[in-house]
Amino acid sequence: MARFERFERRPYREIPNINERIRAKEVRLISEAGEMMGVMPTYQAVQIAKERGYDLVLVSAQDQPTPVAKIMDYGKFKFETEKKAREAKKKQHVVDVKEIKMSYKIEKHDYLVNVRKAERFLTHGDKVKVTVALRGREMEHKNLAMDLLGRFVQDTAQWGVPEKPPKMEGKIALLILNPIPHTHKK
Repeated sequence: MARFERFERRPYREIPNINERIRAKEVRLISEAGEMMGVMPTYQAVQIAKERGYDLVLVSAQDQPTPVAKIMDYGKFKFETEKKAREAKKKQHVVDVKEIKMSYKIEKHDYLVNVRKAERFLTHGDKVKVTVALRGREMEHKNLAMDLLGRFVQDTAQWGVPEKPPKMEGKIALLILNPIPHTHKK
């Protein structure tokens, strides 16, 4: 075992610039009510914040000539920002790309199963990538693979629209369907 293997690297955590961690000599102070209190030394601003029972938080460190600091309850501020981030995450939907693989010699029932799968994926709001793989001598029948993808587009037209027309990429006939916005189920 190597000498340093047992030590893990901890992920870098950004420590916020609050109270005594503020390195600037002077700050432009904003009160908890939002009023401008003027430019003053950092130690004096920290004292004012402590007297009022709050923290001094560096809001804009890059401002020239002096950084901007605000008197606020940092714990409450951090909780509120995390709460907003959680709410925003709940409302977003990540679009996945689901893949359906077929052969151009597919039977009717298997084809209908794939159409129903595509319907389920598209109504859920995901993209669908349909591929028809051609092996060996099957490459002579590219037109059958392209016809199958054309039929697939027609059969799924009420749930999705093709991003581009079906095309050949090497030995694979490819089609990508995007969901129609009004068909999504929550």
